[in-house]
Amino acid sequence: MAGALLVAVAASIGNLLQGWDNATVAGAVLYIKEEFKLESDPTVEGLILAMSLIGATITTTFSGAVSDRVGRRPLLIISSIIYFVSGLIMLWSPNIYVLLLARLIDGFGIGLAVTLVPVYISETAPSEVRGSLNTLPQFSGCGGLFLSYCVLFRMSLMPKPDWRLMLGVLSIPSLFYFLLTIFYLPESPRWLVSKGRMVEAKQVLQRLRGREDVSGEMALLVEGLGVRGDTSIEEYIIGPANELIDDQGASSHKEQMTLYGPGEDLSWIAQPVKGQSALGSALAPVSHHGTVENQSVPLIDPLVTLFGSVHEKLPEMGSARSTRFPNFGSMFSVAEQHPKTEEWDEESLQRGNENYESDGIGSDSDNLQSPLLSHQTSMEEMEIAPRQSVLDMRRSSSLMLQGYGGEAVSSLGIGGGWQLAWEWSERNGTDGKKERGLKRIYLHQEGVSGSLPGGEVPEEGQYIHAAALVSDPALYSKHKMNWHTIGPAMVHPSEAAAKGPKWKDLFEPGVRHALLIGIGIQILQQFAGINGVLYYTPQILKQAGVEVLLANIGVSSDSASILISGVTTLLMLPAIGVAMRLMDISGRRSLLLFTIPILIASLIVLVVANLVDMGMMVHAVLSTISVIIYFCFFVMGFGPVPNILCAEIFPTQVRGMCIAICALTFWFGDIIVTYSLPLMLNSFGLAGVFGIYAIVCIIAFLFVFLEVPETKGMPLEVIAEFFAVGSKE
Repeated sequence: MAGALLVAVAASIGNLLQGWDNATVAGAVLYIKEEFKLESDPTVEGLILAMSLIGATITTTFSGAVSDRVGRRPLLIISSIIYFVSGLIMLWSPNIYVLLLARLIDGFGIGLAVTLVPVYISETAPSEVRGSLNTLPQFSGCGGLFLSYCVLFRMSLMPKPDWRLMLGVLSIPSLFYFLLTIFYLPESPRWLVSKGRMVEAKQVLQRLRGREDVSGEMALLVEGLGVRGDTSIEEYIIGPANELIDDQGASSHKEQMTLYGPGEDLSWIAQPVKGQSALGSALAPVSHHGTVENQSVPLIDPLVTLFGSVHEKLPEMGSARSTRFPNFGSMFSVAEQHPKTEEWDEESLQRGNENYESDGIGSDSDNLQSPLLSHQTSMEEMEIAPRQSVLDMRRSSSLMLQGYGGEAVSSLGIGGGWQLAWEWSERNGTDGKKERGLKRIYLHQEGVSGSLPGGEVPEEGQYIHAAALVSDPALYSKHKMNWHTIGPAMVHPSEAAAKGPKWKDLFEPGVRHALLIGIGIQILQQFAGINGVLYYTPQILKQAGVEVLLANIGVSSDSASILISGVTTLLMLPAIGVAMRLMDISGRRSLLLFTIPILIASLIVLVVANLVDMGMMVHAVLSTISVIIYFCFFVMGFGPVPNILCAEIFPTQVRGMCIAICALTFWFGDIIVTYSLPLMLNSFGLAGVFGIYAIVCIIAFLFVFLEVPETKGMPLEVIAEFFAVGSKE
């Protein structure tokens, strides 16, 4: 996973620049006020701080839709250029108006980076470590703050500190970021697949994963192109064909799927389970039709139960459930391996199939040229069982499931204990005509009867429980069924992408539900008090005597203010490191439910400390400890998790638009909280402000408990399917 890690670190430098900028302007404004005599004009001072927020809000408005159209990487490159140019303009700034313009331009870069870096990391990271890698932007942002405060403190000790130099230094790390985005960062493989650029996507995945065989993940990315679909939940028992006991009557034979293994005599039967309304025994509250019932908490969102029961089934396995039965994926290996030659490429296998043409596909050699399923003979000639799986056919069969890069797939494990498969069915309808269909299946291994040693297939009397999310494939074109007598028509990814994301897709039940969660958690994060506590921290530390101590050793008040802010930021870094370690072990939801009560307690202590006369020393000690605890636990949970969730819960086709909406909510909330804080302090006092923040945190805890699902270790495409099935009316 080194490739994905290095790419995530490089991308998160955009957030480091945001943190750097926030710190430099906070320190530089102390000297800007002196030069331009702004002590009597707080409006202009406020504009210097606010222009970057305004610029970020403007670019966030369109960044999502543009990134869905042109890609994530080009906008990250533009972001680095904007950072660099704004730094040069701030270094030059001859007057306050040019400075305000530079701050606005700087905000454009901030908006692009903050919106797109979490999306980019989510789309490139393996599902098992996606949460940890997506905590890097939070770590980089705080790291940027700390490094900037160190530079500012050194500059503040100069005889004549130069605020232009403080702000202009931003251009140096921006240039480094620009070089990384140009020469190192690849395009998101999910975005490439959405545009039909399959060869490029495969090459990027091979680089990120450090292996040649990425066919399973390529297949997953293609299946993630759909937004709408009627997803149902089914349960299967999988076992050796000659051992699986059928106790449901002879009629069940018609519902069985045969799964072929890599050996000539190795096969399994997948038999639907009747009489249980569960996604396996792990998802007992969920019926086969996707409705949820018998919940233990009446007000809890059914989606929370649906997600949670997957993780509760095998909690000791964390997000690495796919490693317990490594050969479960061998059931899904496919047909005969085609040897590569020097002339071989990803499309050559399909080009030879003249009977099954690809509709409306050009000759661009970088794109997939033929349907993803290759049929060489008719279904009638093959004498397939009534409900035969296309997961794998015997080596002698001429029906093949090809990987989405042209290679025969050896395993379609997609992470988090999930497997991707397809089912081809052919039946005689009531009118005598043949009814054909293709279904996409996400299988999740639930358990095994007895023990299953690593690397061995189920022995006599053993079987595997598998839950399944069943839906139409993303590229399945049912209306073209009658055009081809030899199988289902598959549209090309570029055809699906040509339509582009549509605003009406935002009103699909699953997308709408995800948007409500994303917007809600972003609003609550902003109103949970982080800006107020940051604003109050220098005053608290001053009361604790830190500034007096620094003055005694010759540090000026301005330098002391910068140093105090730097020390405060330094305390956050170890806490974010803990969050990175726990994000994919404990999970996003668990971290929020653990840290928010601690935020509430620390805010209540601050309220009491400001209402009750305890003496100066006791007040300072309680306030300092409470602020430190608040900072540390905020950056462990409420800091990184909202952005991580928003980058995970939307389908690929609308992910850019949706996360832009959530980011827009973030910036509007930031502006409202920042400018309402002085008014609230005048109206309610410090105790009243912290009391309001505590109430918001209580509401946030209830919202997370009732509405926010656990997404750790799950592929993004499976998360989108869960939202679709859990949001059904």
